[in-house]
Amino acid sequence: MTPAERLQAVAEASGLGPEVDQIGQALRLDQADKMVENVIGLFQVPLGIATNFLIDGRDILIPMATEEPSVIAAASNGARMARGGGGFVTSSTGPVMRAQIQVTGVFDPYGAKHLILEHKDELMKMANDKDPLLVKYGGGAVGLEVQVIDSRVGPMVVAHLLVDCRDAMGANAVNTMAEALAPTVERITGGRVYLRIISNLADRRLARARAVFPKEDLGGEEVVDGIIQAAALAEVDPYRAATHNKGIMNGITALVLATGNDTRAVEAGAHAYAARAGLYSSLTRYEKNSNGDLVGTIELPVAVGLVGGATRVHPVAIGAVKLLGLKSADDLSRIVAAVGLSQNFAALRALSTEGIQRGHMTLHAKNIAAQVGAKGEQIDIIAAKMAAEKKITMDRAAELLRELEA
Repeated sequence: MTPAERLQAVAEASGLGPEVDQIGQALRLDQADKMVENVIGLFQVPLGIATNFLIDGRDILIPMATEEPSVIAAASNGARMARGGGGFVTSSTGPVMRAQIQVTGVFDPYGAKHLILEHKDELMKMANDKDPLLVKYGGGAVGLEVQVIDSRVGPMVVAHLLVDCRDAMGANAVNTMAEALAPTVERITGGRVYLRIISNLADRRLARARAVFPKEDLGGEEVVDGIIQAAALAEVDPYRAATHNKGIMNGITALVLATGNDTRAVEAGAHAYAARAGLYSSLTRYEKNSNGDLVGTIELPVAVGLVGGATRVHPVAIGAVKLLGLKSADDLSRIVAAVGLSQNFAALRALSTEGIQRGHMTLHAKNIAAQVGAKGEQIDIIAAKMAAEKKITMDRAAELLRELEA
């Protein structure tokens, strides 16, 4: 299909009709000028659709913004293989974020910790008074934790205000609350507050996904065993885990970006969570069930929102959210987890069978053809020829282009 035909197919499949046209719109320069500072232009990234996703019994088309070939194809292929086992089943802990308030210069840090906890109700009320609208919608401050941390400059008391952010990512609300509490915390403890800001290690905002991949669809139990062996290395070796988790984030970042959310916050939270036990490890786990099928699971922090930021400003993000059919930010976080699991499974299956480069380079062939100067139909002809020859290189692309132009 052409891009226009694909957009029409998405409109029909989603039932949105003309509404989905928004996902194909470009950001205007005047809109961009209101989003960030010193705007001089736009940097565009391809937007594609991953297919085959069955998540919690619902068929969902996944918008993904990425410059990397094979990411969308791999996610779609992984989702296709998950359908045989019922698709993806997801859950979450809810949209709770942490605000950190750092107190320094106290003579009795453990005494200061207890003093803060004794004023818990007062502090939580002060926090909620800063955002009555959030409280009205069922969110707001829901807890207070305090710990003493030893550092190279001495002990610090760090209070964590827990905030249910509902459909917001929460940075603005959480930071405002933390800043409002700082003077009172100083008065209570006699210390000096420096940092008062959100933590992107959103370990109270976890999303989970699980899928069963039937062994017959994978190529047999030998492939299942190969995937488990490959995944086991990522659990104990940070050198492998870094690449393993990067593959997960290929899909997650593409979806988070397409919906106008903060990719850096989600990435930071995921990688910090992967290292929470002191060793950087895999965000996924793979096992074999009693039938010999592969069972994959993922758990990670996903701090995303449907209000605020680019989500309500960027026309593509608005269209992407409509396409996903979301009822809440929590819905989006669980879809994000399913996409990450699908992306990771597809990479592991490729690594355990034909290798990662075969499929990746085949899809990369068009990019290579364009880099040597091919235009229009020339790109398709050269890419197809290189794929058939299994020789996908810049030199071969240039040679084929010269033959076409001769």
